[in-house]
Amino acid sequence: MKKTILVASMVAMTALTGCASILNDKTQAVNVSASNGKEITGTIDGATFKAPGIVNITRENKNKLVLVSTDGCAKETSVEKSVDPKFFINILSGGAFGSTTDYSTEKMWRYSENVVVSCK
Repeated sequence: MKKTILVASMVAMTALTGCASILNDKTQAVNVSASNGKEITGTIDGATFKAPGIVNITRENKNKLVLVSTDGCAKETSVEKSVDPKFFINILSGGAFGSTTDYSTEKMWRYSENVVVSCK
């Protein structure tokens, strides 16, 4: 009886442990704004945006480049990628299979939630 409960508990904990592939969307919402608080326009990965506002960017194994067309603002602002902490939980619970899935779907990556474009 105790072994059955122990096995059932372990299966339940494994099933409830999430990984980045399940918990993260293919895109991430990022708040883009200008340092002077004014409206700016630009593109990220070829998609046009107006800021201040939320921009959905695709999670990938690369840094993103915010290209701004508004005068008086930095023309390019880099958004660095980092590994989402959920990925490390998955390594502990899912091992090589789960972490490989996270890497291949590129959902293990995340970007800063706030991007501020330098403007005069």
